[in-house]
Amino acid sequence: MATSSIRVDDEGGIAVVTLQHGKANTLDTEFCRELIVRLEDVQLGGYRGVVLTGSGNIFSAGVDLRRVRDGGAGYVDEFLPALSDAFLSVFGFPGPVIAALNGHAIAGGAVLAAACDRRILSSGPSRIGITELLVGVPFPLAALEVLRSGFGADVVAELAFLGETHLPDDALRLGLVNEVTDPGTVLPRALEVARKLAEIPAAAYAHTKAQLHRPFHERIAEHRTGDDAHVLELWSSPEALASITAYVDRVLSGGK
Repeated sequence: MATSSIRVDDEGGIAVVTLQHGKANTLDTEFCRELIVRLEDVQLGGYRGVVLTGSGNIFSAGVDLRRVRDGGAGYVDEFLPALSDAFLSVFGFPGPVIAALNGHAIAGGAVLAAACDRRILSSGPSRIGITELLVGVPFPLAALEVLRSGFGADVVAELAFLGETHLPDDALRLGLVNEVTDPGTVLPRALEVARKLAEIPAAAYAHTKAQLHRPFHERIAEHRTGDDAHVLELWSSPEALASITAYVDRVLSGGK
């Protein structure tokens, strides 16, 4: 790839996978496909664990809605399957995956965080939440199942319907993250946790993780084809695309 949106560094057998896609590490088709390839390479490379983090002061602001607005239904058709596959590439990674949330984890960024085994959030103004319904679009099935696994069904329902984002103390209270620490220690602490979990025999860890995730993977396997088609139809509708355009103009472009 001519331009990489993801950097992988070896920290003593732990792969630090850093999202570095624009100012907000937003998710588009190319980024999602690259994440899948990078995690496959990490697995084949024999790394004992992964730390997933972001560049700058944002983990990920979620879907690149400007790309959706500009590309319309044709772009949505290729993007949504890639998005779900990217979430599942993190969720299905057999070894330990720790999220070092260096800043905001919003919408699709929160799903990426939920797909990890543990989440460590930077203190300060960092927020985490899922805002898709505020934009006017539903969640793909894979995203909801990952969120249910990571955050719990009751909390996810509240997050989804209200669309609120939460500062670190509330995120910790709600169980959206496992720890909150100073910005300068988020990555070192995530590496410490990853190394500790990597001491567990790999086959035992992978099997236990697969057991814990099995109900979610089974629901995805059973219902994804039909549900994805309906979600695609909803995202591609004139009403949804108009809602996305209005959200971009109102929220992301400052009313410009």
